[in-house]
Amino acid sequence: MLTPGQPAPDFKLYNTDKKAITLSELKGKNVLILFFPFAFTSTCTKELCSVRDEIAYYDKANAVVLGISIDTPYTLGKYKAEQNLNMDLLSDFNKEACAAYDSMYEVFGSMAMKGVAKRSAFVVDKEGIIRYAEVLEDAGQVPDFDKIKTCLASLN
Repeated sequence: MLTPGQPAPDFKLYNTDKKAITLSELKGKNVLILFFPFAFTSTCTKELCSVRDEIAYYDKANAVVLGISIDTPYTLGKYKAEQNLNMDLLSDFNKEACAAYDSMYEVFGSMAMKGVAKRSAFVVDKEGIIRYAEVLEDAGQVPDFDKIKTCLASLN
């Protein structure tokens, strides 16, 4: 399991515009990484819309917000448009980032889906070091955004 103080694993994932985004290219900025199980589900929508509504805070904290799920870029594009989300949503269809961040359910839900992203939050500082890590076993919960904000405030 990843813990604060460790280097954040790099990744290369595609956003809804099919543009490659790598964590290493974001050095010099704080990054809030939010893994979420699926687009169009109630808890994921609640979580991402709360971030959308407070994006000015994250911008002021010099933080780039990235939402990551195993959905395709096309599904994420429709979801982003429907919810007016103002952050990049990245497709981890191959489940490499989820695995690198220990953020993957072995078996998820009543349909026993394998390899679904666990709801997780990571704050990565400007040097690429993890400063906050929260991996939730219960997909019905959301990360502690007060702690995330406290962490981000301490980095500026």
